[in-house]
Amino acid sequence: MKKIVFVVTCCLFFSIAFAQEKQDNATKPNKIDFTTRSGDHLMLQLSSDHWSGMPDSISSHQRGLSRGFSAYFMLNKPFKNSPKYSLAIGAGISTSNIFFKNMNVDLKAGSTALPFTPLDSTDHFKKYKLATSYLEVPLEFRYTSDPKNPNKSVKAALGVKIGTLVNAHTKGKNLVDKNNQALNSYIDKINSKRFINGTRFTATARVGYGIFSLFGTYQLNKVLKDGAGPDMKLYQIGITLSGL
Repeated sequence: MKKIVFVVTCCLFFSIAFAQEKQDNATKPNKIDFTTRSGDHLMLQLSSDHWSGMPDSISSHQRGLSRGFSAYFMLNKPFKNSPKYSLAIGAGISTSNIFFKNMNVDLKAGSTALPFTPLDSTDHFKKYKLATSYLEVPLEFRYTSDPKNPNKSVKAALGVKIGTLVNAHTKGKNLVDKNNQALNSYIDKINSKRFINGTRFTATARVGYGIFSLFGTYQLNKVLKDGAGPDMKLYQIGITLSGL
């Protein structure tokens, strides 16, 4: 709850700051107002997701294209004396889906550590994933080569994100036997945040041209809580659509 209040407070602070600057600029008609540029206010990201530090017992059962999606609304504050540079803060949601084959991740287990159980010689789901969703506050230091024409500019950004966990679940689809023969067609979904780190700190970087850019992120703390499993960290590589 405290993190949600922090998100709202930051957004209100920057909204007030922008409104005040626009009011000040209204009395200076000869000054170029760079705050009216698009500022990459809406950022949409598609990523390929991975866990670093994954032991062989888990990585040998990771299959498919693990992927993520993020959406953020950002408020952009250019530097008055150097409009090519700016700071941006925002809020949004980030999801990650890690896919496994012949594996059960028991989020409802009563043990201290999260069990990752191989199912090579017994019934299992044909499609299986562990999904997480975080409410995040991103902060970026940005560079735009041509502030007057941001959609025709080289762009780069470095930043950090802090997130709070809002959902964690496993999802299995279509039960098959050890020979991958169909047994039952249904979806099994288990929700639990018990083993997943409730707070996530992430370093970010992106570079591109116009509304498209490549980005990378690296989680600074662990995916799982202390004592709940291996020291694994999420990293993502993907494409950003921005400029709206």
